[in-house]
Amino acid sequence: MFTGLIEEIGVISSIQSQGKNLRITVQAQKVMDDLKIDDSVSINGVCQTVVSRTKTAFDVVAVEETLLKTTFKSFSFGYKVNLERAMRVGDRLGGHIVQGHVDCVGEVSSIEPKDGSTQIWVEFPTSFSQYVVPIGSICINGVSLTVARVDNNRFMVAIIPHTLQVTTLNLLKAGSKVNLEFDILGKYIEKMLFSHNHKNTEDSILKSWISQPDL
Repeated sequence: MFTGLIEEIGVISSIQSQGKNLRITVQAQKVMDDLKIDDSVSINGVCQTVVSRTKTAFDVVAVEETLLKTTFKSFSFGYKVNLERAMRVGDRLGGHIVQGHVDCVGEVSSIEPKDGSTQIWVEFPTSFSQYVVPIGSICINGVSLTVARVDNNRFMVAIIPHTLQVTTLNLLKAGSKVNLEFDILGKYIEKMLFSHNHKNTEDSILKSWISQPDL
């Protein structure tokens, strides 16, 4: 589990094909302090397992499913990524609950500098519309953000200068692909409501069948 508060920006230093998987090496500094093999680390919002490490870098293996659902397949040498180690019990939850399980890839449609902030509009598949709520939480490339506005299958986030400085969001441009993870609380609520409504429908059908008069 993560918070969406980026610890540092890492750099991709190696990408090697392993069948349908990719072994990715990330150069980093701060996250290396106590990072161990088998630890979870968020790379651009994607939870990955550390499989090896040196003093200045760590390796992960991105499987085919990850490559299909995220922007990892577009990584190249020198590519900069947002990094966050898994949250420890007792830590402050400064962002929101982030699993590192990307729901889909979105596309930046526009970036508009404003006085004191930068507004970024992102398009996403309409099938996820129910999870995007104004003033709700969303994770973009591992960064915990607040949805400011929603327009059909687009939403806007307003980024403060500090967040632009300490994340890779400053590298985005119109057409950039981004990893999106929607608020897990909303997904659980939807599941519970669906299950409840489905159960009520089954109960109604059963009661109707039982109450039929004898022929």
